[in-house]
Order: sequence, then C-alpha cells, then structure tokens
Amino acid sequence: MLELQRQAYLREGPPSAAVRRRRIDRLLAMVLDNLDSYVDALARDFGTRSRTGTLFAEIMGMFSTIEHTRSHIGKWMRARNPKLTARLYGIRAQVQPTPLGVVGIIGPWNFPLQLVVVPAAAAFAAGNRVMIKMSEITAHTAELTRSLAPEYFDQSELAVVTGGPDVAAAFAELPFDHLFFTGSTRVGRLVQRAAAANLVPVTLELGGKNPVVVAPNADITRAAARLARARMVNGGQVCVSPDYVFVPEGRIDAFADAVGASFRDMFPAIAADEDYTACVDQANYDRVRALIDEARARGARVEQIVPPGETLPDPSTRKIPPTVVRDIADDMRIATEEIFGPVLVLRPYSKLTDVVDHLSGGHSPLVAYWYGPGGRDFRTFVRNTRSGGVSRNDFALNMFPEDAPFGGVGASGMGAYRGKAGFDTFTHYRTVVGTDLPFVVTALAAPPFPRFIGRIIDVAVRVAHRRTRRRLGVRGSGR
Repeated sequence: MLELQRQAYLREGPPSAAVRRRRIDRLLAMVLDNLDSYVDALARDFGTRSRTGTLFAEIMGMFSTIEHTRSHIGKWMRARNPKLTARLYGIRAQVQPTPLGVVGIIGPWNFPLQLVVVPAAAAFAAGNRVMIKMSEITAHTAELTRSLAPEYFDQSELAVVTGGPDVAAAFAELPFDHLFFTGSTRVGRLVQRAAAANLVPVTLELGGKNPVVVAPNADITRAAARLARARMVNGGQVCVSPDYVFVPEGRIDAFADAVGASFRDMFPAIAADEDYTACVDQANYDRVRALIDEARARGARVEQIVPPGETLPDPSTRKIPPTVVRDIADDMRIATEEIFGPVLVLRPYSKLTDVVDHLSGGHSPLVAYWYGPGGRDFRTFVRNTRSGGVSRNDFALNMFPEDAPFGGVGASGMGAYRGKAGFDTFTHYRTVVGTDLPFVVTALAAPPFPRFIGRIIDVAVRVAHRRTRRRLGVRGSGR
C-alpha cells in the first residue's frame, strides 16, 4: 500500500487545491453517508454509547475544524516571496509549501472515527496520500471504515488497515514521510522508537493526568457541577478529561458534596441509561476498578454514586458509577496513572504555590483547567505551569477555536494539528532560490580571498560586536 501511494504521488505530483478539497469532501461523505452505520458500530464497540453522545462528541467535533481547513487551502498553498533585501541583490526566491508525500495515521479507541478523520483531512489539505491504522479495540468501527473506504477512494489516495498489535507495530515501522499517532504515552514511546529507525518525523497526540484548580474565590457549587459533567463526557474516556482537582482545603467537603449531588442529579439511573457510556472493553473496566480498589484498600475515602436499587460496578455491562476519591497518597496508582474513566480525585491545597510546585514536579498534561475568575492568580498559574493547553471555567475550551493549534508538550505529546497547524504539520516548506546575475555571488566564499574581502569582514564583525555590547550595556572593547 505504501509503495502504491508513493509511486502515485511521485507520478502525479502535488495536487491542486480543487483535488485536495475534493478528497476532503469524499472523506466527509464517507462518514455522513453512513452515519447510522457508524452510530451502530460505535454502540457495539462500547456496549453502551448513545446516538446523541456519538453525534455530538464524535461527529460534530469534526465539522468546524475541517470546514475551516477546507476554506483556507488556497491561501495556505501560496508560495511566500523573500524580503526586499534579497530582491535588491538580484536573488529571486520563494518558499513553497510542498506535500510530504505519504502520511501514516494510527488512531485511538476512545474517538476512533473523529481522531483519524480530522488528521486525515489536514493531510489531504497539505496534498498528501494517507494510510490509516484503525484501533483494534473498536473493531466494528474499524471494519466498517475499512470496508467503506474503497467506495470513496482509490487505494493510492486513502488506505485503511485493520488488525491487532502486531499489525500496528508493523505499520509504525513503515518508512512514511510522516507518522501521526493518537493514544497513550506508553504506546507513544513505542511508536516513536519504531519510527526513529527510518528517521520518520512523528506527531504524538498523547494524554496525561489533567489537573484542575478550583480558585480560592471560585463559586464551589458551579465549579463542582461543571466538573461533574466534564468528567462524564464519553464515560471519562477522553484525553482532555479533568483527572484530579485541587480544592482549597477549607472548602473540600463542600466541593465533594456538590460533586456528588451533581452526579446524582445527572444519573438517577445508570444500569438502563443509554446515555451512560460504558468502559470500552473488559481490560479497561478491570483497570479502572483496580485503581479504585487499590486506593480504597490503602485508606483513601471512596464514594461511588450508585442509584437506589442498582448494583454497580457491573462487569456484564462494564459500567462503573461516578466515583469521588479523597485522601490519596502520592504513591498510589490512582495518583500517578491516567484514570480514563468516571472517577474524580480531590486533593486539598492551602497555597497556589503548592499547586504550582506539584505540577512542576511531574509530567506536563495535555490540558490544565482553572475554575474561577481570570485574575492575578490565574495568570500566575498559566505563567508558572506547563501544559498542552489551558481551559478556564469549562471543558476542553482550548479545542474550540478551529484556527488554534492543538497538541501536547513533553509526556503529553509533540507537534500539533487543527487549522493552519495541521497543514503545517504535513507540509515541507521548501526554499527555491535562483539568480540571473552576470557574476557568482558565492564565489566570494571560496579561496583565494581578495584582500578587500578580509577588510570588509573585519569591519562587519567589529560593528556586530559593538552593537551587541551596547545592547548589554557594556562599554569598551574588552571581554
């Protein structure tokens, strides 16, 4: 497949803006023409995942970003001319946005459709061919996409691959022109190691334990209600989910009560609620339960919001009730591992500096949350912490602007996409320079050197030295 796509790219060259838009339109048509089939496939993969939840989080999340990209392709494709100084010397130059060639995309299981379609649209916008490896955990969605792709694309444009970890490992080892991965930090390390053998550049969209700070002057009830809803998006199985919450120590009881009340209002029933997303498979159900059980066994306070008359957690439906955990120790697994489930950990704090110190000592998250006013404390928090993005008073707001880059930093990823950032990720900016001057400019760099060249260089170096020392406030010519 890779060789087929590479040869097609080399034969046909960079596609026009019209061809790029047409490929994006066919990609969207593949999804929208088969919407009911995708909703059904995703429900089968998760066990319980509502139509509304899928349409909102999986499908609607594509549109604004892809439409923004599609509408700007012509502008982003334009070559950039050099500064006036180069033209004055008779040098003609352009910086040309050039497709990389063939892009590999490895998708995750939590949003197995959106998180391959959006990067594929960006790769198409940049003029590339695309190969996609779907997650084997959401096998029905993967198989549906693999079967539909040939109806909309020649395999030389878009190819979809399915299979288990062995196929994923082989896929990651291919000599793509760029490899894009969304998934866990642990697997991201393996993907980067595999790509390094062929010097393939990678974009890693990873996860991390996303912290939340409830400001000292925040409205506790409102912050708790908003966080409760945010944590339950896709059953907590979102890379930008709030994972643990720093609450002012004198208000943590009130916050815990408010979070519990919000969960009860949201879910008077869980077992038969089609809107309540289950854990995607038995392995993830067991993993989340193990995190809770270990914390409880070691003395943490665990409150599970179970509706009257129901028995939860339930391994047959893979549903875990909303869970609030307090009084954790730093060496508990729940304190160090990304939870990826309907569990919210609460931690007290007395000073904002303590929160900043805690965050600075760990891995950088994909997003950091702040609930409260956007005053001096918020600005201090943003300035002194590191994360892929920051959202204040709402869930995943950093993903809403369609022209803003999205990506992690450190352990939460590298590189970015969405909007112009996505086009740039899959583009090589190629500098093309020429001259029709009657003499060779670069001849001055080769020996033998005329004496006047040495004098010119000496003067230029002295001027640069004086200018630098002047900026530093240093007088004289000494070191």
